[in-house]
Amino acid sequence: MASITQREVEHVARLARLDLTEAEKPVFAEQLNHILAYVDQLQGVSTEGVPLTASVVHEEPVLREDTPRECLSVEKALANAPLSHNGFFVVPNILVK
Repeated sequence: MASITQREVEHVARLARLDLTEAEKPVFAEQLNHILAYVDQLQGVSTEGVPLTASVVHEEPVLREDTPRECLSVEKALANAPLSHNGFFVVPNILVK
């Protein structure tokens, strides 16, 4: 079984932009190793004769009838917007240089 090292936990945390304390790193390594051990245990289970499934739920989804309705007017759509300008929502700029 492969095991996760503390260095790998640090690498994944850096990729996920998580600030882990020194005390958290070994805890996460241990937890991830428990998960890998469980996955290894599942690898040993025989799935011979088990049909492939896309979902474990055997119910049809309940959907409402798709009927055309009148669209919201621009005024109604913008009625509760904190900021609007010329018929558009004003949102904060998220692009940075």
